[in-house]
Amino acid sequence: MTSGMYILEDDHFHDHCGVFGVFGHPEAAKLAYLGIYALQHRGQESAGIASADGNDLHIYKSLGHVQEIFTPEAMEHLPGSAAIAHTRYSTAGDNVLINAQPIVIDCNKGKLALGHNGNLTNALELRRKLEHRGSIFQTTSDTEVIVHLIARSSARNLSGAIADALSQVEGAYSLLLLTRDEMYAIRDPRGFRPLILGRIDGAWVAGSESCAFDLIDAEYVREVEPGEMVRISRAGVESIRFAPEKPHQYCVFEHVYFSRPDSVVFGRAVHHSRELLGKLLAREHPVEADLVAPVPDSGVPAAIGYAEESGIPFRMALIRNHYVGRTFIEPDQTIRDFGVKLKLNPVRRMLEGQRVILVDDSIVRGTTSRKIVRLVREAGAAEVHVRISCPPTISPCYYGVDTPRRDELIASHNSTEEIRKFLGADSLGYLSLASMRAAVEDTEGKFCTSCYTGSYPTELVQLEVEAHREG
Repeated sequence: MTSGMYILEDDHFHDHCGVFGVFGHPEAAKLAYLGIYALQHRGQESAGIASADGNDLHIYKSLGHVQEIFTPEAMEHLPGSAAIAHTRYSTAGDNVLINAQPIVIDCNKGKLALGHNGNLTNALELRRKLEHRGSIFQTTSDTEVIVHLIARSSARNLSGAIADALSQVEGAYSLLLLTRDEMYAIRDPRGFRPLILGRIDGAWVAGSESCAFDLIDAEYVREVEPGEMVRISRAGVESIRFAPEKPHQYCVFEHVYFSRPDSVVFGRAVHHSRELLGKLLAREHPVEADLVAPVPDSGVPAAIGYAEESGIPFRMALIRNHYVGRTFIEPDQTIRDFGVKLKLNPVRRMLEGQRVILVDDSIVRGTTSRKIVRLVREAGAAEVHVRISCPPTISPCYYGVDTPRRDELIASHNSTEEIRKFLGADSLGYLSLASMRAAVEDTEGKFCTSCYTGSYPTELVQLEVEAHREG
């Protein structure tokens, strides 16, 4: 085999996007940059910032990571006291520069920029209708549908046009919209994706997670409520109820995997939820073992909870390389499990002769988990018991998460015992749906669990199913 480029695989779900906005601060663009720097985990393909100086909007965006894109020279092109920023992992539309956000347009409602976290389940239907009426789309992103609907609205003011546009869309959206002199923070009526408000030095900030507020010393104020549009201008803050609340459907995977563990999401500390997931996992699936080892980094909090509940020692027996990029030169001589070994290395002295409980947040296709189990066995483990801090993932997400097709999800067509055999583990235990709900204190069914049940809370999902299959 000749040497060539190796594309590093990743068997986790990928999060959608992260948004961050600032209004009324002299260094708005710099704060927005820091905000999406803290939210880099929510999207690593592209990033952009739009700023407003009272007279015009300015935009800078590119493919890549936040720190690579926004050089000091780039920041000089973003003047003004207001800005919104976006970091993206494509869920609808290809990873090309035209799909990077914020999207900026100049229409009959004025010049505006829009950043979107989520996914519209009726975007294909709306796009076809808009194209039939003469709309010309510049991107393949579902976000552009919202922009066209705003531009075509007959409402007299922008807030009315936004409400008119959003009355026609279905699905998940947490939006930041910027004009020359206003910023809007908007959340869909079911509240699928998080969006919060804060203050810093008299200015307002909005973002996907509280960890972004922590970085800039902003004060957390509150969540944007489902179905609420918050309009921020020099005149102050106005709360507009643009749609009646629907039964809440907070994405439970924000607490299982997506959000940073140091964030507060949906009013709840993420790290606390994850430790509870691990504790309940230990109660449901105990096993005699010598150590509990997380699959880093996402499995760490649940493994801490499992170890605390079980009394089995917690050990960092797998070490993660945090400086791994996406591509590598592959050697002439093929190395088995090359991608996993680039990211993880076992501490053999901890594992030799030991009965090991491996804790991870999820299994998607199962291919990476299988390689990790093999890695631990080859390091000398006597037994390997896999514990997963969520239920089996049997169905794709259509609300802003990049997931494989249903037939690529190993749990959609295999039993737990069949998956155990595929992984090569001595035992396998998934957390039950009831325990996952208990860990996030979901006594009223406010969390969306569609990826575990296959039951979806919105209509017209079939269009997205078809689009996913075609892709």
